[in-house]
Amino acid sequence: MYLLYGSNGSGSASVEAALALSGAEYQVVQTPTAEGMHLTEDFKAINPRQQVPALRLPDGSVMTEGSAIMLHLADALPAARLAPAPGTPARAQHDRWLIFMAVNIYEGELCKAYSDRYTDDADGVTGVRTSADTYVKRHHAILEDAVVEPFLFGPEMTMADVYLWMLASWMDQDWLATHCPKIRALAASIAQNPLVAPIHAVHFG
Repeated sequence: MYLLYGSNGSGSASVEAALALSGAEYQVVQTPTAEGMHLTEDFKAINPRQQVPALRLPDGSVMTEGSAIMLHLADALPAARLAPAPGTPARAQHDRWLIFMAVNIYEGELCKAYSDRYTDDADGVTGVRTSADTYVKRHHAILEDAVVEPFLFGPEMTMADVYLWMLASWMDQDWLATHCPKIRALAASIAQNPLVAPIHAVHFG
């Protein structure tokens, strides 16, 4: 069994959805960041970075970093067909865009949400936040141009699409509808998937 340490509305949403879509046996260990549960010594022993998500694998080892977890699950549970075969050109593009989202959009969202952590100047917090917002929107626009439809690479849903569903759920939906309609439609489709819908309701409902 997989144990997912997560918090509602956090980056654990995409991993939880990936586990459900993969047909994995898993349990969510609620680690509410709003209550500081990720800052305890017990959780530090699980993830020294003190961030969610963290995933305890069936062998007892622990993975962190949501995008890396999702790539691992794609390979560990290949029957779900949530990523192209390793080593193929299609997989190269899948991994490219998943990591693009992780290092640009996800990090940008952290910068928006926790702007005070990105500057030592209290007067600069607003500037950090507005700059991060512009940065996130720029990278959504780049992704919008890459979407083949209905999903990122065409008719088959992948881990990259699941990750994008989470990121899109954090965005202003009116902005997405105007500037990134393909991403908005993609995310809405995943949110309505019977396996993802209850997870979406908990994290973003």
